[in-house]
Amino acid sequence: MAENENGQEQSEQPTSKRLREAREKGQVARSREFNTLVILVAGGAYFQFMGSDFAGRLLALLTDALTLDRSLIFDPGLLLPYLREEISRAILILAPLFVLMMVIAVLGPVLIGGANFSAQAFSPKFSKLNPVSGIKRLFSVQGLLELIKAFTKFILVAVVSWTVISGLWDTLMNLGEMSVEAAIVQTGRMAVHLFLVASAALILVAIIDVPYQLWNHNKQLKMTLQEVKDEYKESDGKPEVKGRIRQLQQEMARRRMMSDVPQADVVITNPTHYAVAIAYQSMTMQAPKLLAKGSDEVAKVIRDLADEHHITRVEAPKVARAIYFTTEIGQEIPSGLFVAVARLLAYVYQLQREDAEVTLPDDLPVPEDYLDPRTARRARR
Repeated sequence: MAENENGQEQSEQPTSKRLREAREKGQVARSREFNTLVILVAGGAYFQFMGSDFAGRLLALLTDALTLDRSLIFDPGLLLPYLREEISRAILILAPLFVLMMVIAVLGPVLIGGANFSAQAFSPKFSKLNPVSGIKRLFSVQGLLELIKAFTKFILVAVVSWTVISGLWDTLMNLGEMSVEAAIVQTGRMAVHLFLVASAALILVAIIDVPYQLWNHNKQLKMTLQEVKDEYKESDGKPEVKGRIRQLQQEMARRRMMSDVPQADVVITNPTHYAVAIAYQSMTMQAPKLLAKGSDEVAKVIRDLADEHHITRVEAPKVARAIYFTTEIGQEIPSGLFVAVARLLAYVYQLQREDAEVTLPDDLPVPEDYLDPRTARRARR
């Protein structure tokens, strides 16, 4: 197992915060071998498919540029515009290749570690200028691995190149019998073929290097158990952070609760200390449901919302307290309060009839243990 500078075992996977901070510093998984491979293969493919057109345009440019009229040589006023024109032609010929190489050079790293731009990565680090640190890196395990990769690439490219050249040996020997133009074309084709095959040989190195770089990157970011605990304490573990989160959650729940008050059938009050909003739909609910509840200031807000939306308010202190203590928002009221709430709802429904003459029922049975906050939680569902 890896260990940090304090000798502690880095056994824990990096947290999202650790990964985010690493990306901000420009520390992402990268494989130079893969980047080199895609650039070489893309360049070889360009010459394979566009080489004839590229060579023809370049040959025409060189022919025109080196064929000068005598008047141009002795007249700077004509020679300078001529040179500007030829340079512009050269840029247009080379531009597709340069653009392709730039795109591939950017796309290669993105395929491994994703797109990332870090201003911190551009800041100078004078510690890298320390010759002692440089020597340590040179003779470190990472330096040894880079040496092995370089030697492996040299052997692969040398073997593949020798194999290709051996297969083209007869063609090489026959170049002297061809015309100059044909020999140049044939040499160009063989050079592109050799370049592509030699570049493709680096696939083996990239196949090994890419998983290693991903593993090594994750290994460097691994954390000790103590670091994970410290990070938790610095973020969610701080009491003030927890308190703030709890406060925000309560505010959101309160806003959500208040938005449900206008859907209530009745608001039962204490009359001032407690207020609960009850709704009942016989087609969709098995029992009346608590939409909102509150005490003191929150109870006042519930009462005001009830008046604003013309919801009937009923003063039933024991029922209001019992529902407040035993029922959570969104729950159905406990069975011990079914009779009392049913009578209150019947009273409200009768009030809504214009010709009804009703009085608030006095017999509203409420179990005594529902009125004690310490024992009321037993009745909660």
